Parts: sequence; structure tokens; C-alpha cells
Amino acid sequence: MIRQDQEIFNILLETVSEAVVIVNQKQQIMEVNRAAESIFGYDNAEINGKPLDILMPSNYHEAHKEHFRNYIEEVGQKRMALSLDVYGLSKSGNIIPIEVLLNPFKIYDNTYVMALIRDVSKQKETEYDYMLRSKALESASNGIIITDALRQDNPIIYCNKAFTDLTGYSNKEVLGINCRFLQGTDRSQKPLDKLRKAIRTGKSCLVTLRNYRKDGTLFWNDLYVTPITNEKGIITNFIGIQNDVTERVKAEEERNHLAAIFNESLNEIYVFDANTLLFISANTGALNNLGYTQDELKKMTPFDLKNEVDEESYRKAYFDPLITKAKEKVEYETIHVRKDGSVYPVNVHLQLSYLNEKPVLVAIVLDITDQKNYLQKLEKTVEERTKQLQVALSKEKELNELKTKFLSLVSHEFKTPLSGISTSVMLLEKYQKSTEQKKREKHLNTIKEKVQYLNAILNDFLSIERLESGKVDYKISEFKLSKVINEVVYNANMLLKTGQHINYPNNIDGITMHQDERVLELILSNVVLNAIKYSDENTDIDIEIEQLNGITKIEVKDEGLGIPKDDLENVFTRYYRAQNVVNIKGTGIGLNIAKTHAQNLGGNISLKSEEKKGTTVTIIIPNKYVS
Repeated sequence: MIRQDQEIFNILLETVSEAVVIVNQKQQIMEVNRAAESIFGYDNAEINGKPLDILMPSNYHEAHKEHFRNYIEEVGQKRMALSLDVYGLSKSGNIIPIEVLLNPFKIYDNTYVMALIRDVSKQKETEYDYMLRSKALESASNGIIITDALRQDNPIIYCNKAFTDLTGYSNKEVLGINCRFLQGTDRSQKPLDKLRKAIRTGKSCLVTLRNYRKDGTLFWNDLYVTPITNEKGIITNFIGIQNDVTERVKAEEERNHLAAIFNESLNEIYVFDANTLLFISANTGALNNLGYTQDELKKMTPFDLKNEVDEESYRKAYFDPLITKAKEKVEYETIHVRKDGSVYPVNVHLQLSYLNEKPVLVAIVLDITDQKNYLQKLEKTVEERTKQLQVALSKEKELNELKTKFLSLVSHEFKTPLSGISTSVMLLEKYQKSTEQKKREKHLNTIKEKVQYLNAILNDFLSIERLESGKVDYKISEFKLSKVINEVVYNANMLLKTGQHINYPNNIDGITMHQDERVLELILSNVVLNAIKYSDENTDIDIEIEQLNGITKIEVKDEGLGIPKDDLENVFTRYYRAQNVVNIKGTGIGLNIAKTHAQNLGGNISLKSEEKKGTTVTIIIPNKYVS
């Protein structure tokens, strides 16, 4: 019977999923199961009879002995250290975070304690990963809010620091309420209809809104909203990403009103108040021809540009018909007087317009001196001007197409990884058993990859903004080139496809540079990551380095897809992607950023490529930066 009881005990001991360690009153280990052997690395026979201290870091020994003496006298179960960090010590010397449940019991008047032990290393890693993602949201330069779509009125449940900095409201003031407070009483904006419809139908959308800070000041806000759904397809949250575009909107308003009029016109162009007739503005052509400054002209009216004239008759003939809208435009010839007293004949085209809802008169004035004397020459000038306007319109069309492509790119490149993150988070909630750890790790890795990809895109967009605005502050220092290569290769190795291999350059330990270390790493990372992305499995990527005559030459060779001949001249153009990689995710801005940085550092980037045979990218950087 004793033997049978022992066999039953052993079976029960081995079927427990947690690690089991049984100790006597002297804190000697009497029995461990296989799970305990796996966690701590000891065999049963190897550890049996040893003091319990062998499984604990040394700094826990004294406190544990006192705790054990007090505990052994208590009756019942007690879970310890759920609110404190508890650690075990493995045979190899590794310290392991654990959770312990203690159970005392008596056999033949002897007291024993059974400890159920669970390794919580992965749980700690998950908590750390969550903390990192939370900090990433908090450190984002864009304002970010998350709302609860399952609660009435879709209240805000999270906002980051960038949001509170932008709006002036504190975290406490915005949590629990709908974000419509940012519009104040300005609720009739047309983009709000689009936003409301998107929220009502569970769609993503991008709108530009007038918002108001806590102090009442107006700012324009690009708001991108996207829904988050659970495993049942129910929308649980909306994520909103804000971007302050006040300066851009102001510039667009001014350009929309005046650009068509003032766009490098060879004619004289004037804008003046329809009521007072005081000049508001004039283009460069008008100022140069008249000889007045802009400030001088703002104190004048059209009558100050003429010799003796009947102002009342002039107003009735030309200005009043436009102001009363009896006519849409007026055309006439007159004589203008320059500041130096000289005169010249002009043809005036006059019409009514509005500037910030204020009525103004716009005059396009043509000096017809040449027309009267040399009609043929004037016709040629008009023809040339027409061609210039056509070129300008073509460039404007190209710019609009580029903006549309950019917005489409941002929407796609953010939506896809966000959907991946959302799906992985939902699946993580389903795998709660310890035996499903591999499945959890798979989805955690997916989340990490998507977050890293989003972070890379944001960094690229921020790099573009800084490069265009001239805000890049290069930090020049002396460093070993091997340090940069090691960092780039280390990060790239984590993204290699199956069988891919990076061949490390030879003999670079002695190479030093006096440049911006961070920017050089960014340039090289972009090129190496492209080589990985556009190469197949089981291929090599070679990095070769040569330093001669004050120049460092870095070549990155791959055996990848290569670039079609027709696309080669555009590979460094922003947002451009070769025709053979349109189905591979990417933004088309990395090489543009890398080349711009390289040129700013006094160098350059070039490439040679043959479709289906691979690409060689050559980076030339001076050893020493010269400002």
C-alpha cells in the first residue's frame, strides 16, 4: 500500500504544470518534479537533501529564513510576493523572476511545505514591451487620442503629451468627453460631416479642421481617424492622429487668393480697397515700373498715378459698375505717371474680387508703349509668356499629383501595420494558457515588427520635414567606422530572410572619420535594408569599404530584383518606386533622404543595377566634414 501511495504521489507530482519543490522544516529540499528541474536546471537526485538556499539569490537568504520560521507555524494556504518581485536562482547562475504559492502539510507529525512555482519571465517581458509601446505613443510628435466606441458619445480614454501641448488642455480635462470640444461653437465645418459619417460607418478618414486651444486661439488640424475592431468585428475604439497645419493652411489661403494674380507676371498688378480705393498690394513689376515702394503705394489711390483727372467721373465710369455688379469687368486705356514724373500709356483690365470676404478691385495693367510702336515684338512676348504659364501650370499639376500620391501613401502605409497590430492584440487575448506561449510570442513579434515599421516611417517623414525646412543640425565628431558598420549589420541581421547573409567588410578597424555618426548610420542602414527587402532568400549582401585621398567609399552589393533600366534615372526621386516593386511595401522616400543627407555632408550616392541580377549602391563621404 505504501508503495502504491508513493506511485500515486509521484504521478500527481509530475502532472502538475507548475514547478513543485517540497521542503521540510529544516528547509531541506525533499522532492522536485520535472517542471522544477526544467526551470532550475538541477536533476532530482542532484538537488535532493540540499538546502533551499540553493534555489535563491544570496541576497534573499537571511530574509527568507526568518519568513520561513514564521510561516511554518501558520495554517492554510498563502500566496506570497504577488505585489513584490521574487526571484529564483538556476544551476547556471541565471536569476529568474518567479511567482510562488506555498502550501503547508503534515505527514506523520512532520511539517512540510509544498511550493508551486511559476516562471514569469515571459510575463515580465510582455509588461516591458507594453511599457515601451506606451512610451513610444507618449514621445510621438503628433497628437494622439484614443476613444471608446462602446461607450455613449465615444469619449476620449487616452491622449498623449503632444496632444495636451498642442491644445493646452490637461489630461484630466479631456478624458471621458467627446473630442468635439476642440471645435468650440464652430460646428458647421463641412469636413465635420465627412468625419461624422466615417465614425458612423466605421471607416478611416483624413480631414482638416479648425480647432481651438484652451485659450481660444485658432489652429488648423489635420486629423487622421481609424477604427479598431475586436475579434467579433465590433468597433471598440477609434484612434485619432493630429498634426498642426496652421502655417500650411495660412500659406495656402494667401496663395489661393493672390498666386494666380501675382505669379511672376510681367504685367503690373494692383489690388486696392473697393471702398477707400487705397492700394492694398502691388506686384514687383508694378513697383519696378512706377518707382514706388510697397509702403509708399499703400498710402496712395489709383488717382495718384494720373495727371489731372476728374475723380468723380472716373469713379462712376470704371469703379462703380464693378462695385454695384452692373459689370463683371472693365477695360480701358489711360496714362500712368511714375514717381520720377515720366509717363507711359497703359491698358487696364479691372474686376471685382474678394480678399477674406472683403471686396477689392484687381487691376491688371499692361504697359502698351511697345504695343503702340512695335506690335510684332509684343506678340512674341505674349507667346513666350503663354509658354511660361503653361510650364507653371504643368508644374502645379505635378505638385498636386505628388500631394495626392503622398496622402494615399501615408493612409496605406499606416493602415496596414495598424491593422496587423490590432489583429495580433486581439489574438493575444485568446492565448492565455502557458502551453500557448509560442503562439503569444508569434503575435508579440508581429506587434514589434509593425511598431518598428511605423516608427521608421514616422522618422522618414520627420527627416523630410527637417531637410526641407533646413532644421537639420549635424553633430560632427570623430569615430571609428567599424562602430557604425557593427550597428548597421546588427540591426539588419534581425530582418534577414531565410538563408540571407551579410558579408562584413575586411580591414576596417583602423578607419576613422570626422563626420556625423548618426546620419552616416542612417544612410547606410537605408541602403542595407533595401538590399535585404529587394533580395530573395539564400542570397548574399556584400559590404566593401575603401578609404583613399580623404574620401571614404562604401559599396553595398546585392543579388536582388534589380532596377528596370527605365526606372534608374528616378530612383532618388521622392515617393518614386520602380515598376517591379510596387507590390512590396515601401514609401519611396528612403533613398531620397539618404542622398540629401550625403550631399549635405559633402558626399553623394550613386547606383548601378541590372534587372534580375542585383544592385550596387556606392556611397562617397569625405573623411572630414567641411561646413
